[in-house]
Amino acid sequence: MSHFAFEQQLSEAVRMDSSLHLSSSIRRQSLKPSNRLNASGANLNRSRSASRLSPSLLCHATKPLCRSKSPARRSKTPTRLSSTSGIGNISNISNQANGKKSQGGADRFIPNRSTTDMEFAQHSLITDNEDTDSMSASDLEKRKMMEENLNPGDHSRILSFKAKAPAAKEGHLNNMKVLYSTGKPAAPKAANTRTVPSTPEKILDAPDMLNDFYLHLMDWSSLNHMAVALSAGVYIWNAADGSIIQLCQREVEEEYVSSVAWIKQGNVLGVGDSQGTVQLWDVASSKLIRSMGGHSDRVGCLDWNQHILASGGRDGAVVLHDVRVAQHMVGRLEGHQQEVCGLTWAADGRTLASGGNDNCVQLWDWGARDTPLHTITAHQSAVKAVSWCPWQAGVLATAGGTVDRTIRVWNTATMTQLQSLDTGSQVSSIAWNTEYKEMVTGHGFSHNQLTVWRYPSMTKVADLTGHTSRVLLLATSPDGSTVASVAADETIRLWKIWPGMKEKKVSKTKSHPVSMLTQSIR
Repeated sequence: MSHFAFEQQLSEAVRMDSSLHLSSSIRRQSLKPSNRLNASGANLNRSRSASRLSPSLLCHATKPLCRSKSPARRSKTPTRLSSTSGIGNISNISNQANGKKSQGGADRFIPNRSTTDMEFAQHSLITDNEDTDSMSASDLEKRKMMEENLNPGDHSRILSFKAKAPAAKEGHLNNMKVLYSTGKPAAPKAANTRTVPSTPEKILDAPDMLNDFYLHLMDWSSLNHMAVALSAGVYIWNAADGSIIQLCQREVEEEYVSSVAWIKQGNVLGVGDSQGTVQLWDVASSKLIRSMGGHSDRVGCLDWNQHILASGGRDGAVVLHDVRVAQHMVGRLEGHQQEVCGLTWAADGRTLASGGNDNCVQLWDWGARDTPLHTITAHQSAVKAVSWCPWQAGVLATAGGTVDRTIRVWNTATMTQLQSLDTGSQVSSIAWNTEYKEMVTGHGFSHNQLTVWRYPSMTKVADLTGHTSRVLLLATSPDGSTVASVAADETIRLWKIWPGMKEKKVSKTKSHPVSMLTQSIR
C-alpha cells in the first residue's frame, strides 16, 4: 500500500492545477525509505522536492516574467499563484530566503535617537564635501581650532544603538567559540620566519630496533656514514651512495649492542654491548681493533675526545679509555647512583657532562677526576638529553624524561640557569645548529615529534611529526643540514631542517616521494 500511496503523491506533485504543500516534502526528506520503495522513485522524489525549494526559484517568485517551464519548477504558473495556500507558502519562504524574520521578532539594530548626535552628523556630511584645497593654511588652522572648541569629545561613532550584545559571564567557556565583539581580533603573528619541510627526505627501515630510552643506538660520522645498532648487530649505511654493510654480529642470543659512537676522523667506531665491553672497529676493513673492559653491566653511552673514549654504564660509572696504550683505563668517574644515560664532551675537551637515571647531571673536569665540579639536580626524571652549545663556550642544554619534560640551558661557568621551558613531553635528545642559531629536540608521548627551537628566545619554529612511537635519539649529518631521528617504530627518518645558505639560493629540483625512497637498513 505504501508503494501506491507514493505513486499517488508523486502524481499530485507534478500536476499543474493543485497547490504546493512544502511541509510534506520536507518531512519526506527526513524519513528513511522502506525496503519496498523503489530506489529510482525515492531519488526522483528528493530531486523534485529540492527543486521546489531551490533559492533561485524562491527569490524571484514575485517576477511573473521569470517563470520556469520545466516540470520541476511549476510553482510559478498562474494557476499556482491563484491559490491562496500557494501564495502564502511562497511569500513566507521568500522572506526567509531574503534574510527577513516574521513579525514575531526583530532582526535589526534600531538607532537610539536620544544618544545619537544628528546635528553633528549633518555637519560632518556637509563639511566633508567642501573643497579645502583653495583655503590657506591659516584658515585651515582656524577652522580646526573652532571645530575642537565647538564639538568637544570623541565623535568617531555617530550612531548609537539600544541593544548591546550580552557579555559572557566570568569564567564562561563557549564551546561554539562565539565572539561577543564588533571588532575583528588581530591574528597572531607566526613565530617562524622560514619554512621547514614537514616530511622527511628519506625513511630507513630499522627492524629489531630496541625500544630502550637509555641506549644510544645510532651515530653519524664525519665521513657521511651512519652506524645503527639493531639488537645484536651493527650496520653501516653510506649516505652518499645508499650502500649498506653489516659490521659485526653478536653470537650469543642474549647479548645485544647498547651504544655506538664514531671517532672524530670517522674511520673508527666504538661499540658498547650488554656485557660491559667496549670494542673498537676499523670500518674500512670491517676488522675488530681491540676490546676494552671496565664496566660490570651494559654500556649505554659513548663519546670521543680525540684519543680518549668515555663510556657510561648501568653500574653508574663513567670510564675514560686511552685507546693508544695497552692499559687503556685512565680514569673512573663515580658520581651517579644509577645508570649513566647521557655523555658529552665540551668543545675545549676539558669538561665532560654526564646525565643519569638518578635525575642528576654531573660536570667533570679532565684534571680533577675524583669528584664532579658541579651537580645539577633541577630535573625530575632521567636526563639523557645532554648537549653543549657549539658557538657559546660553557653553555650546556639538558632535558629530562617523562616526568620532567623540561629543557634547561645552563651557563656552567657561573652555574646559572639561562633558559627553562616545559615541552609537554619526554625529551630524549638535543641537537644544535650554528648557522641558524637553533636547536632541535626529540620527543616521546604524546606526539612523538621533533621540535625546532630558536635560541636564545626558545620560540618554537616547527613541529615535525611522522613517527608512530617515541623518538629515541637524534644524529646530525656532517654538513649540519640534515637530522636523523630513530624511533621505537623501527624507522629512521632524515629531516632537512637546516639547508645551507648557498643551497637555499639554488632553485629547487623535483624530489621523489618519500615512499619511493624507503629502504631497509638491512
